[in-house]
This record gives sequence, structure tokens and C-alpha cells, in this order.
Amino acid sequence: MKKTDVLIIGGSAAGMVAALTGKSSWPEKSFILVKKQKEMMVPCGIPYIFGTLESSQQNIMPVDNMLEKAGIESIVNEVVSINKENKFVVLENGEQIGYEKLIIATGSTPVKPKWLKGADLENVFVIPKDKCYLDEMNARLEKFKNIVVIGAGFIGVEFSDELKKRGHEVALVEKLPSILSLAFDEELSTRIAGIISDRGVKIITNNGVNEIVGNGKVSRVRLEKGEEIPADAVILSMGYKPNTELAMKSGIFIDESGFIAVDEYMRTHEPDIYAVGDCAQKRDFVTRKRVPTMLASTGCAEARVAGVNLFDINVVKTFSGTIGIYSTAIGNTGFGTAGLTENRAIDEGIAILSGSFEGVDRHPGNLPDAHKQLVKLIAARYSGVIIGGEVIGGISAGELTNVIGLIIQNRMSVNSLLTSQIGTHPCLTASPAGYPLIKAAEIIAAKMRL
Repeated sequence: MKKTDVLIIGGSAAGMVAALTGKSSWPEKSFILVKKQKEMMVPCGIPYIFGTLESSQQNIMPVDNMLEKAGIESIVNEVVSINKENKFVVLENGEQIGYEKLIIATGSTPVKPKWLKGADLENVFVIPKDKCYLDEMNARLEKFKNIVVIGAGFIGVEFSDELKKRGHEVALVEKLPSILSLAFDEELSTRIAGIISDRGVKIITNNGVNEIVGNGKVSRVRLEKGEEIPADAVILSMGYKPNTELAMKSGIFIDESGFIAVDEYMRTHEPDIYAVGDCAQKRDFVTRKRVPTMLASTGCAEARVAGVNLFDINVVKTFSGTIGIYSTAIGNTGFGTAGLTENRAIDEGIAILSGSFEGVDRHPGNLPDAHKQLVKLIAARYSGVIIGGEVIGGISAGELTNVIGLIIQNRMSVNSLLTSQIGTHPCLTASPAGYPLIKAAEIIAAKMRL
């Protein structure tokens, strides 16, 4: 039997980072990573192989190169069982690998609802992290004119824009009242919808899908309110479910939502077994409730925590809950969100104050590439601690969203933000006299004095 100190199952972002961080933290230990495919896709880059990128080959993570340089062995195979009592796994080819520590990073799989009639028709697609599937899907979509995307979360929005950019007629269907409504409050999601509509995507909200209609292959989509949309192809962007079948059949505890239960060190209920990424249980940073957040950035943070805590618990290096930091761009407009929206905070019973300010991300605003920049902050009413923020602006909106994430994670208050020192430059940032992040905090501070 082959043996290693640390075995990682899964080679996407979380698995790779767990291996690299673990090896960096424990260089004297041996590491093996097992992945099902040799070439691993950059998860967040998948929509762009359908428009901006020339092929899926331009969206490959350099996993093998990074692992080899770090001294980590990589095996292309599939783990079919885990013997947690005797601490070894069995691969599809029958080979066994013994381990001292095991990290499960098996990710997630796209949802294809069983209740959706017609979901199994030809030319109905999901969005897995599978290069072969995506290449076949991309080749077939090129032949079609009318494409319906079901689900207006970030991936659905990005897919719709990329397909429209390539010349397809695209309808984006969302059951909820607005697109991206779980990430943005209505006044921001409405503005984002306007940007996408202006680029030619037909947006249908507050109207779910009743049935995908066709004789063998798709011909149209019937909505709940009776409208029918012509469709040569349908893309289901209706979320993902944790890929925990291996863990479940191996007797590792799975919570009622289907995730592998973990603590703040990413340890499972089983000694010496960890779980990270989409397959691992998440708690919201603010509310402490379990949430189904699936983000590569969150998975990588969990992976770093697992890696540094493999052989000696470091009590200051824990994962204290997901903030949920999302960002994307449509054309030259970026938008992002971190933490709780105003609506979700209210639903959770949190007394809040919010402040919004719109400025320009250059100073003066006549400089090239200047873009309006809108920032909304949400703070707890009585403590002033910032618990959420949303941004619409230029491409810099992504990094500004990350700053808001750091503010939330460090539990900064409105007052501490008001006294923060910032560096600005005319070609890079908004004016120090009208910096939208701080101006939004000023508006909340004024409300706290009332």
C-alpha cells in the first residue's frame, strides 16, 4: 500500500490551496493530491470561455506545475471509498493509499431539479467544472440562435452577457422579483439589470419556469405565468449542491443540508479528517446561521485554515464564518457585495442603518476611464459595526468590495472607518474629499446622532 502523511481528495481551488498551504506549513511531511481530471478549470472563469476567451484551454489552473514545484505528488484518479478506521482510501483502479491526515475537497455539482419537466431534453445544459462537458456544450451552443438562461445569480448573469456578446438572442429568467436579489438590495439590482438590458439581454423576473417543452430536443420554455419563450437551448443556472456522496457512504457526518459538518479548524467529526470548499459546511460570519455559500474565495480561505492546523492546532488561525464576498463585471462596469444586504439584515431581526453615496472613481471626473462609483454600507444601529456593503462602479469595484469584506471581518465600526487613513491618486481612486466608502459611512454616522 502506498502511504503519505497528508492526502487531499479534489484538485480544484480548495484542494490545491489546502495542499500548497499544508506543504508550506509542514514541509517535512509528504503530501499527495488525487483529482479526477488532469486539467482543472478556473471555476469563476467558466462563463468567459463562452465569449471573451478563445477556448477553455485559456481557463486552466496550473495545478500540476504548482504542486510539482512545492514537492507535492499529484495523481489523476478517483477515490471511491474511505476507510476511516484504518486510515486509507481506495482508488477507482483498486490502488490503496494510506494517510495520517485526510482533507476532503470534493466540491459541488450543478442542480438539475427533478421537478422541472423537460430538464432532460436534448440541448438542456448545466454548468459543471468539467472541461470535456463544457467544450461539447460550447460547440453545440455555437449553432443556436435563441438561448434561455434560467437563474439570475452571478453565473447566470455572466453567462447571459457572454452569450449575447457572441451574437445569440438571450433571455434571462428569474423567479424572484429582481436579478441578483440575494446579493444586492433592490435599488442596486435594478441598476445592474438596466446595464444588462442595455447590452441586449432580455430579462424576465418574478416569473419562474414551469416546463421546458420539446419533442426530444428543446423548442421553447413555458413560464409559470403562461408566457412561452422560443429556445434552441436552455442553460440551467439554478445553483449547486455539495458533492458529499463519497463522505456519506464512508460514514462521515453530513448535516441536514447535505454538507460535511466541520468546526472552525475545518475538522470533521472524524479524527484526522478535514473538509474544505463547496462540500464543507458554512456559517454566516454575522448571523452565525448555516448558509449554502459556495465561493472559490471562501473555499481557499478554509483551505488555508485546514493546511496550517493539520498537525498542531493554531488557536488564532480559524475560519470564523463566510462573509460572502461576490463581484463581477459587465462591460466596464463592476459590481460587488460583501456581508448582509439591508433586506437580509432586517429579515434576521438586526436593527440597522444604511448609507449610500455616489461619486466618481477618479478625480477630476474628466480623466480617462472615470466611472461613477456607488457605495452602500449597512451597519448595526446601536454599535455602528459595519455588517454589509454593496458597490457599483468601474473595474476597481472588485477590490473595493474586498476592502468592505476586510472591514466586516475586522468588525470595524462606522467611526473607525471615518478616521481611517486612505491613499488616493487622481488616476487610481476617487477624491479623498469625496471617497464614496467614507462618505457612505458619514451618512450613517449622521443618522446615528438623530
